[in-house]
Amino acid sequence: MIEVRELSKRYGARTVVDTLSFAVRPGRVTGFLGPNGAGKTTTLRMVLGLCHPSEGAVRVQGRPMGERARALTDVGALLDAGDVHPARTAEAHLRALARSNGLPRSRVDEVLGEVGLQEAARRRVKGFSLGMRQRLGIAGALLGDPPVVVFDEPLNGLDPEGVRWVRGLFRRLAGEGRTVLVSSHLMGEMEHTADDLVVIGRGRLIAAEGLEVFAARGSGGGVWVRVDDLAALTRVCEADGLVVRPEGGGLLVSGAGVGAGRVGELAAGAGLVVRGLAERSSSLEDVFMELTAESVEYGTERNR
Repeated sequence: MIEVRELSKRYGARTVVDTLSFAVRPGRVTGFLGPNGAGKTTTLRMVLGLCHPSEGAVRVQGRPMGERARALTDVGALLDAGDVHPARTAEAHLRALARSNGLPRSRVDEVLGEVGLQEAARRRVKGFSLGMRQRLGIAGALLGDPPVVVFDEPLNGLDPEGVRWVRGLFRRLAGEGRTVLVSSHLMGEMEHTADDLVVIGRGRLIAAEGLEVFAARGSGGGVWVRVDDLAALTRVCEADGLVVRPEGGGLLVSGAGVGAGRVGELAAGAGLVVRGLAERSSSLEDVFMELTAESVEYGTERNR
């Protein structure tokens, strides 16, 4: 388990992480989301003991990371796939990690096989693609067979097969009871992979909850309906306190408690024949963009 309590990090007058508190539970995949500049990587570095917080504390498995002599058996992490000496082979890189953490050499062969790099074990890292470097970084994170794993943007550079493999890896690790924390910009992957989400913006917590609870926050869902007289249905729905907007040759009706049954009843009560009716929910990306709109540090101007 990872526990973050009132965590803050300042660099001079700039606050990068601001009184952040959340917990990452074992047996679940937790997605760590936020716009660029939100403070995600800084938070992960504090979780791993790579930089010291200005205020607050982090405990991993009940203890600060600084108290651990051989960290890879407690926490495995991938923060930067490029943080490997380019002249080393994949095998040599992992052997150095194993030796410094008191791990048997057999673990090197095991994790190389697990990430699909057996054939590239004796190739120098400088010749690796970004996807291969990501696989090597994941191998390093798994080397100590740790109960807690932390990944920062592990899907960058992976092809579709690699993305599917990583998704299955995260689910397997969580299924084994491990604590899995994954930072990613790929909302679609988090939608298919995460159980819980921690969302931050400008260093502050926006949400820390289950995926389904977070997805239900969006205002973009509703009921799409098509009838012959759209104006008549608009008047009926608005009189019932619902919000209506044109979409795809019909209307998208939204509001508290709205559902296909309610919209169908309103149409029938007005003597309108329903030609099409479907409930729609907001995507994870829709909800994320809506809730972090005020936290984007480097945004593009819209609707000019």
